Amino acid sequence: MAQIITVDSELKGQRLDKVTAETLPTLSRAFVQRLIEEGRITLNDNIVKSGYRLRIDDVISIKFNVDELEQIDDIDLPIIYEDDHVFVINKPIGVISHSRGKYWYESSVASFVRQITGQDGDRAGIVHRLDRATSGVMICAKDNETMRFLQKQFGLRNVKKTYAAVVNGRMDPEEALIDMPIERNPKIPASFRVGSNGKASQTHYITVRTSNKYSLLELRPVTGRTHQLRVHLQHLGHSIVGDTLYKGQVSDRLYLHAHKLEITLPGGERKVFEAPIPPEFMELIENDS
Repeated sequence: MAQIITVDSELKGQRLDKVTAETLPTLSRAFVQRLIEEGRITLNDNIVKSGYRLRIDDVISIKFNVDELEQIDDIDLPIIYEDDHVFVINKPIGVISHSRGKYWYESSVASFVRQITGQDGDRAGIVHRLDRATSGVMICAKDNETMRFLQKQFGLRNVKKTYAAVVNGRMDPEEALIDMPIERNPKIPASFRVGSNGKASQTHYITVRTSNKYSLLELRPVTGRTHQLRVHLQHLGHSIVGDTLYKGQVSDRLYLHAHKLEITLPGGERKVFEAPIPPEFMELIENDS
């Protein structure tokens, strides 16, 4: 039986996905948006957009049972490299690295690992993470011993990562090392900021191409803080295009891509894996020239 919510004055003007997510607190907003798109959450028996602003006497029907969450849809991700110990993917935007919380059963990189290897756990095979909105190279472990071997390299900073990003404006100087500590932002708990009480954080950047309004950068993080690249660039006044969390201009995607990953594989071979920079990065620059 559907769960019914009748909109009153307190709910008037709020987004459909926000109200529904608050009614189903074990689900993420992204998962709720997917249910709305699938017609499993309707408004006045009609399928509408997640951002619909509610009106008094609107009727929300939730035709979804949380018990169904044990079933996760299979996902197909592009594999760049594979051997007996690891596989490397080019993660698309919109895919999470792993589920967050007991009831967030959404297809993810971790669920893809489980499909391939049969491993257990919400974070199966996840050596490192990329934000949902970031695309690019991710290396995954096929067993726990490999997982520990690879994660140790990340912990000791023996892994070299290179990102591509399109930012607003031109960098001055065109190449530099950003050395600014990063701390959680108490005003917006889901975000971070540069702050004197934060952890040491360093990012090296090189300007690759510029246009009237944008710059294509090569970013090499020395440390690996959460949202490090995004925070550093915002602080310099050059937010990444599409990064609305850090005051970037609204766009069709977050223009941040994990381009290269250099790491030592079990057995001792040092390899560099590369995911080509998405064509829309250069298109944004060229169309602005």
